[in-house]
Amino acid sequence: MKTLEKISEALASVLHYVAGAAVFGMMIVTCLDVVLRTFRMTVPGAYELVAYLGGIAVAFAMAHTTMAKGHVAVSIIVRRFPKRLQNAIDSVTSAMGCVVFFLAARKIMEMGLDYQHAGQVSMTLKMPLYPVAYAIGVSLFVVSFVLFTAFLGHAGKAMKS
Repeated sequence: MKTLEKISEALASVLHYVAGAAVFGMMIVTCLDVVLRTFRMTVPGAYELVAYLGGIAVAFAMAHTTMAKGHVAVSIIVRRFPKRLQNAIDSVTSAMGCVVFFLAARKIMEMGLDYQHAGQVSMTLKMPLYPVAYAIGVSLFVVSFVLFTAFLGHAGKAMKS
């Protein structure tokens, strides 16, 4: 169990740094575009680049946010339950989240494959779309893995209590 937790922490940490780099990239592209506009020039495809980087930033930050329990949770009632029941509820929600993110990751990977076979490219820069779809799919698989690890932890605590 500890090994799975360390692996999921490491994966989430790597993705978190990539998300930070994507946000930094968005900032650079946007600032450069604004500065160049004062000289009547622009960054070609700035909107596309910011959109791609935004998708990467959001998707890659999810695993870390999930590990840190940074998502909105309504626990006013659940906090009053016994610990065993709290862990049982957490294990069920983690399992459901794991399945949902796994299915979403699979679907996005299929979409990436479709983009690749069709030769889909962005409108302005003519950049292929499939690498971004694959990257988002991989990040969602990591979120699913993080939730699976959480499920195992909560289920174990629910059975021990």
